[in-house]
Amino acid sequence: MTIKYMYSPALAAVMGMAGTFVSAEDLAILIDSGTDTYAITEALTDAYSTAHPDVNFRIETRPGGSEGDNFIKTALATGEMADVFMYNAGSLFQALKPERNLVPLNDLENQSLVLDSFKQTVQDADGNVYGVPQLTAMGGGIFYNRRLYEELALDIPMTWDAFMANNAIVAEQTDAAPVAQTYRDTWTSQLFILSDYFNVQAENPDFAQDYTNNAAKYADTPAAVAGFQHLQDVYEAGYLNADFGAATFEEGLRLVAEGDAAHYPMLTFAVTGLAANYPDLINEVGFFAQPGPSADSNGLTVWMPPAYYIPKSSENIDTAKDFLNFTASIEACDIISATVGVNGPYLVQGCDLPDEIPPAIADMLPYFEQPGRTAPALEYLSPVKGPALEQITVEVGSGIRDAQSAAALYDNDVEKQAKQLGLPNW
Repeated sequence: MTIKYMYSPALAAVMGMAGTFVSAEDLAILIDSGTDTYAITEALTDAYSTAHPDVNFRIETRPGGSEGDNFIKTALATGEMADVFMYNAGSLFQALKPERNLVPLNDLENQSLVLDSFKQTVQDADGNVYGVPQLTAMGGGIFYNRRLYEELALDIPMTWDAFMANNAIVAEQTDAAPVAQTYRDTWTSQLFILSDYFNVQAENPDFAQDYTNNAAKYADTPAAVAGFQHLQDVYEAGYLNADFGAATFEEGLRLVAEGDAAHYPMLTFAVTGLAANYPDLINEVGFFAQPGPSADSNGLTVWMPPAYYIPKSSENIDTAKDFLNFTASIEACDIISATVGVNGPYLVQGCDLPDEIPPAIADMLPYFEQPGRTAPALEYLSPVKGPALEQITVEVGSGIRDAQSAAALYDNDVEKQAKQLGLPNW
């Protein structure tokens, strides 16, 4: 049985933190408040409880963004975290000090099925693995309206110049916004920066290592400044939807699905939202990797999904580990596919995609099938990511700050984070 509990600041203050008031036979699981996240967690916990009737789950939700990050860190620091919690892999995971706070999951039987490309994003310096994937891998790039592209005879752009040329045609020949931006949800403003990492690495193969070692800066690396410049370019050209400062993520999906915008920079996890909210339009939306300076090095920046973790403070570690072993199974993959569909390839061996997938997912798969056309996002190659990036990118995308000064400001933000992590050379 799954008991539902939704986060609210007032209730959290009364209850303390996640995990409070959970009886010994119950398992508390903390997730973000996304609709798909909740649906997946409910389906997985229901399936596990059916096979283990003595185990009840209490699903608790937390806010997103920096408020959610602080909620996670506070719950871990006070020893009041839920028995299982969902959180990012990569740099944000490293900031949780896993050796101190989390239970290693090396001994899970199904850990052998999890791809090494994911495990390396949830392990410590000694190779201990602390998480299992919660979803599929996803790509960062640009959703586009296929109907508009067909009507305007546009080709998929392989360079940034070609992308801007497509935007010019959209602006001249239609009433659609060439590019949707949704800055009310500030996290969405980062995509032109984060999705550009394939292009940064193509020009500077050692950037991640040098960046981590404080030997490379955004402001001093033209390929890295380019992502900020892209934000400046589309704003200065007047290519954004009129309400870009107030529009939400959900509105961005609507704009590109209905053809009121030609493009929406986004991660492919959003395909599930498109399928849920615009099922009749899901075939209208395609996807391509963020174009860079050269068509010869066109490729996709890849994100790993969040992971499920177990805090050392849990009083139900054995049951929690058995549940996470189940979530890393082929059966769990099938449950996820049936519940919300897929937004990329699974990271568990033996998990196949459904026969029918949305065009945006089909568009992403060739990048994985061709050597050298994918690269992990920077946050999976370096533990350094400044917390103020989304505020800085909103400023650039709104014409408040130019690209070069934004890159320099972000370097300052990164320095604070690196020192907090105790990294050498900082």
